[in-house]
Amino acid sequence: MPDYLVDFPGLGIFDIPINRTLVEFNLFGRHFSIYWYGVIIALAFLVCITLSMRHAPRFGMTKDDIMDYYLLIIPLSLIGARVYYVIFEWDRYRGNLGRIIDLRTGGLAFYGGVIGGVLAIIIMAAVKKHKLSRIFDYISVYLPLGHAIGRWGNFFNQEAFGVNTDLPWGMYSNGTQEYLAGLSIGHRRMLPNLDPTKPVHPTFLYEFVANIIIFVILLQVRKRSKRPFTTLASYFLLYGIVRFFVEGLRTDSLYFAGTDIRVSQIMSALMIAVALVYLIVSGFIKQRHPEREVTVAIPAKELQEVNANADESPLSAAEDSVDEDADTEGVETNESAAKDSVDEDADTEGVETNESAAEDSADEDADTEDSTTDNVAAIEETTKGDEGVIFTEGVIYAGQSEDEQESEENDDQV
Repeated sequence: MPDYLVDFPGLGIFDIPINRTLVEFNLFGRHFSIYWYGVIIALAFLVCITLSMRHAPRFGMTKDDIMDYYLLIIPLSLIGARVYYVIFEWDRYRGNLGRIIDLRTGGLAFYGGVIGGVLAIIIMAAVKKHKLSRIFDYISVYLPLGHAIGRWGNFFNQEAFGVNTDLPWGMYSNGTQEYLAGLSIGHRRMLPNLDPTKPVHPTFLYEFVANIIIFVILLQVRKRSKRPFTTLASYFLLYGIVRFFVEGLRTDSLYFAGTDIRVSQIMSALMIAVALVYLIVSGFIKQRHPEREVTVAIPAKELQEVNANADESPLSAAEDSVDEDADTEGVETNESAAKDSVDEDADTEGVETNESAAEDSADEDADTEDSTTDNVAAIEETTKGDEGVIFTEGVIYAGQSEDEQESEENDDQV
């Protein structure tokens, strides 16, 4: 028999059987249950890790780097999510501390997981000596995707839903009815007019859709932005807005003790404020000081476009100068030939003229070559970062690894 029978009356959908457990079995005399909630959370991490590792080389990072980050992000984010939840629901765990480590019925707060993940990235970036903006802007893109997948764990647990609604997609189940009927007097005071027998907002579904949209937007922001922390700030802004309004509908919010202030709404408001301030100030600085370049990670493909469009570069100018000298020498040679055909007596004078012009052209070519050499040397004066990333004038380009460079040097010597 299923744990829940879920209905969407407005859509004509009834009695969807939902079980909290995926599989149960006995091993060494003990009974084990694998819950959908845990499987879906694991799947969310797996998808994020796979995509992060797949795209890493395009942004000048290695797959090993990404795996090292996630090996710390996963445990710290889970610990942070649980500790955050327990802090604001302490009355439920005060008398039985053993329940703190029981995650089978949920109880992971998203913002606590974010705090734990941020701490993990800061620690690992310090160990690897990576720039924080580089890794935050890269990994933050996958956060809404993992969050969207994880929300389906709430569906299998029949949690994270909202107040009553008459909208066509309103959801009802024996799980929602039992939860609403069992609310404490304090919760009922903050959520008046609740009817356990009526459909509720499927807020987990709202966040799933919103997070997928945010993920798609962040992919474009990361691709186009050249300012540090812009991708991270964009996530803070977009998800902060979504969560602020969705949290106002939920019936299982965490509150500050003794108040009706929802913790997640305060966190969302702070995220929105910080993101807006940063994006506005960053944009203002960019307009007032467009000459200031910043350190950001860009795909290697964009480097080719930059080089292709660098027609006004000193190196291109030097090459143009060499071509002009060659054309000038050719013109002078033709003029000399014409003079020889008209007047044989001026042959000696023409030769001397050509020799003089050739000497001048050679001098100019020598100067051009020196200038070209200086320009190439200036371009190559870059600081090599870790993992084959080149930092040039504040801009990160995906470059060759040290092993590849040594191999090329050995070939040159041979």
